[in-house]
Amino acid sequence: MSEIKKAVVIVAGGKGLRMGCDVPKQFLVVDGKPILMHTIERFHDYDPSMQIVVVLPKEQIDYWTALCRDYAFDICVDVAEGGAERFHSVLNGLETVHEDVQLVGVHDGVRPYVSLPVIDACYVAAAERGAAIPVVDVFETLRHLTADGGSRTVPRSEYRLVQTPQVFSASLLREAYMQNYTPAFTDDASVVEALGHEVTLVPGNRENIKITTRADLK
Repeated sequence: MSEIKKAVVIVAGGKGLRMGCDVPKQFLVVDGKPILMHTIERFHDYDPSMQIVVVLPKEQIDYWTALCRDYAFDICVDVAEGGAERFHSVLNGLETVHEDVQLVGVHDGVRPYVSLPVIDACYVAAAERGAAIPVVDVFETLRHLTADGGSRTVPRSEYRLVQTPQVFSASLLREAYMQNYTPAFTDDASVVEALGHEVTLVPGNRENIKITTRADLK
């Protein structure tokens, strides 16, 4: 897919509150460097020519610049300023993506363990179908909370856990993000689906967790 121009918007707006620490979770050091740097390296390893956009809260940009200097991190990235909600952060990132890019992925900054085959599968599927997201099976039993205060078991075979990167045709994603924000937009796939476009499911890798708590760090 080297002939197709690709980009990824990496959203890194965490504050580290659930970690119980002062340092935002994307900047916590794992295996010798901040988590966000590991995440960026995954996409650079996949395609060194792809544009990488990192979206950060305004107050964290100078800190990120200092970290790149301290760790001699020299992968070229474009930095965009985050917004009030994830939706607005992705929108700001999209505005930084080059006009000639044909496929755009959106990835969580604290998912550093996405596998290269999963990244590739998402971009390949998006090139063919316009929209693709990685998912994994649900192994735990699920219960649905009912309106009367009770609950009932639901068949877990009918559900999947959603990961990132979520990859789309650049023109489709730009069109989707012209819509007005609604709380129903929980991820990029939901924004695209609001246009009536079907999303293709790609098998993810279970190690591709979103690092949120101290247990995740382990």
